Amino acid sequence: MKYKTQKVAYWFFASALLLFALQLVFGFTMGFAHIGYDGLHEISPFNAMRATHTNLLVVWLILGFMGAAHYIIPEEAQTELYSVKLAYIQLITFLMVGVTAIVCFHLNIWEGRKFLEIPRPLDFLVVVNVLTFLFNILMTLFKGKKQTTTALVLSMGLLFLALLYLPGMIWFDSQTLDSFYRWYVVHLWVEGVWELIMGGILAFLLIKITGVDREVIEKWLYVIVGLTFLSGILGTGHHFYYIGAPSYWLWIGGIFSALEPLAFLAMALFAINMYRKGEKKHPNKTALTWTLGAAIVSFVGAGLLGAAHTLPNVNLYTHGTLVTASHAHMAFWGAYAMIVLAIISYAMPNLTGRKLYDNAMTRMAFWLSNIGMVGMTVAFGVAGVAQVYMERIMGVDFMETQLEIQPHFLILILCATVFSTGIILYIINFFQYGRPNDEALITE
Repeated sequence: MKYKTQKVAYWFFASALLLFALQLVFGFTMGFAHIGYDGLHEISPFNAMRATHTNLLVVWLILGFMGAAHYIIPEEAQTELYSVKLAYIQLITFLMVGVTAIVCFHLNIWEGRKFLEIPRPLDFLVVVNVLTFLFNILMTLFKGKKQTTTALVLSMGLLFLALLYLPGMIWFDSQTLDSFYRWYVVHLWVEGVWELIMGGILAFLLIKITGVDREVIEKWLYVIVGLTFLSGILGTGHHFYYIGAPSYWLWIGGIFSALEPLAFLAMALFAINMYRKGEKKHPNKTALTWTLGAAIVSFVGAGLLGAAHTLPNVNLYTHGTLVTASHAHMAFWGAYAMIVLAIISYAMPNLTGRKLYDNAMTRMAFWLSNIGMVGMTVAFGVAGVAQVYMERIMGVDFMETQLEIQPHFLILILCATVFSTGIILYIINFFQYGRPNDEALITE
């Protein structure tokens, strides 16, 4: 069953993809700056570019999650969205906050805390905005005819996403305490509650695409939730190794960080197992490919590459180097970007009534973006290992090391070009669908 108010999701998806494209632009400018071509320095210095690049990632992914919720919750609850007007107001104001933050970065107005750079007044606007979104979603859920585990896990993830933003707003004069609470936001978002959101979207897609019984899929979802909470919360400790926190965090962070890949492994096995059990031959193979790809690539990027350098005796050398960038790029791509692209690929034919999937463009978008991302990950990784050896073992000066690893950034830019070509093809396909068609959406 489809509902007319699901079309709200389209505007969140469109906004997310446009910001994704802008994030790529800033990524390229940083890549060229690394090899000495920093002609935009006076307009956009490297620190502003980096803050913009990482914050755009957070903003477009959250917009994707919000769009997914606006599409999934009405269908799961079997009711129309509580307030369409509220959803549009919330989208517009969220985008205004994002644009203001980018302008502030370039005017050197920011908090200066890594990943939470936006000026303090904007923090309060973000909280009000997200609470508005949650009110709309939860009211839809409560007035619905049905309460499903998939909808509850997705809603719980979105609720915790909002609550965990609050510790990052607490101000401390102590750098140690400030960093301690900042990681509550950053780590427990991406390695905790965002995994719940991913699990909810993944479960919804597998129910729709594979035809496997809902009860079977949602039992797996409980396993994923359990593993996420077990490993993700205490695994936060791997960010506390070197900020002056008590030494017991070395043990807690090390042990539970090593367990974190289990949640992503469960997701990968879950997706593959459900696909094999599925008797339904869904025509939208593009959505299926992105869904399975998200589960598998997230295990490699977030799970294996994360575990490879998170243990204390390894992280002692790799902390703050390009090894982290290698892990982070594939982790965010597999775990969160790909699942957002998967729900968009599934939703667009249903919203518009146009079947523009499973063609040469959609296949090239998938393979070029993933091949490009693998290349970027390897380039970052090799550069990171060289950086670790030169800086942390041989004691070579930081700037001299940067000159030595410049060739790896040439390879990185080439791979980023392949990746971006895939994303451009995806965005072109998205806009070829056009706007949602009311005739394609059936009300009760």
